[in-house]
Amino acid sequence: MTEIDAPTDTDAGWLAPEHLEQIRAHVPLVYVDAVPVRVDGLGRVTEVGLLLRVAADGSISRMVVSGRVLFGELVRDALVRHLEKDLGPLALPRLPPSPSPFTVVEYFPDPDRSGFHDPRHHAVSLAYVVPVDGDCQPTQKALDLAWFDPAEAVSAAVRQQMTAGHDRLIRLALASVGQLP
Repeated sequence: MTEIDAPTDTDAGWLAPEHLEQIRAHVPLVYVDAVPVRVDGLGRVTEVGLLLRVAADGSISRMVVSGRVLFGELVRDALVRHLEKDLGPLALPRLPPSPSPFTVVEYFPDPDRSGFHDPRHHAVSLAYVVPVDGDCQPTQKALDLAWFDPAEAVSAAVRQQMTAGHDRLIRLALASVGQLP
């Protein structure tokens, strides 16, 4: 079977695990990173939501909502899917019809290449700040969800709980909305 003939689940856009590993070894994958936030009536960030979960490197760390964009999937739909998967179906994310990322992040197997690290592959991620209005309950892979005010989210104590460059991503996210302490 050639790479072109690799079977996919056309309804879900998933590759079989062995084919995904082949592709990860040769092709950058598209991801989304979503920094969930709560905002006040003026739209200022009051809290940043960080998941506690097992990272790609096997460590348990604080991180943002993150995941692959599936073949044929709109980026907005990928954001909603990952937010609902990680924060629960009642998170009620507020996404515009055509969301724009605040930055593009490149994850590399080499942790020194960009400061963003994923030992599995090279991934290009579109990063978004996403206000959520509903009741967030961590689901599936998340061990916990904690809300931090912006100063706490960038504090040394919280940064030490993060891997893969997510501490930098939080700083970039808060700077993009004018809330970096």
